[in-house]
Amino acid sequence: MKNNPMDLMVLDIMMPHLDGFSVCKMAREMSSLPIIMLTAKSDEEDKLKGYEYGADDYMTKPFSPKILLAKANALLRRTSVAPMDTISAGKITISPAAHKVFLDGTEITLTYKEYELLYFFMSNPEQIFSREQLLNRIWGYDFEGNTRTVDTHIKTLRQKLGSEGKSIVTLIRSGYKFEVAK
Repeated sequence: MKNNPMDLMVLDIMMPHLDGFSVCKMAREMSSLPIIMLTAKSDEEDKLKGYEYGADDYMTKPFSPKILLAKANALLRRTSVAPMDTISAGKITISPAAHKVFLDGTEITLTYKEYELLYFFMSNPEQIFSREQLLNRIWGYDFEGNTRTVDTHIKTLRQKLGSEGKSIVTLIRSGYKFEVAK
């Protein structure tokens, strides 16, 4: 977990080699990461055991993806640390509380998705994200479009960032990463 930071964990109880209860207990010993148990086991004893081992919520199959997403978002809102005053890289500064982006001290106008992309990249510098990962993270799992949407938004974001647009690096056959200019 230390080398691969996560915001939330969704666990099934019935997994090969190690059951979800054990994973939940180990994760809880290492982190206060929000955990949702998502499983076919609906007995009261299993639910109680899940909570006892540290799960924050327990959902049984079949489940509604919209309810799972709502529960995940609620947990993330409650457990996230207060937003930083600003995030900066090179000449780019983001003020998350105000939802504003500044380029060399001058505010620039971004669409909601452009802002979300830039914020995500700057919050995860040097990490490589495939187009599919970016689609799922920024547009959501139920997005009907294709991966060209990511390319188009990144192209316009780079243009708006001017010379700082080079910080969003394209990796052939891999995706994109945000590289802080030295």
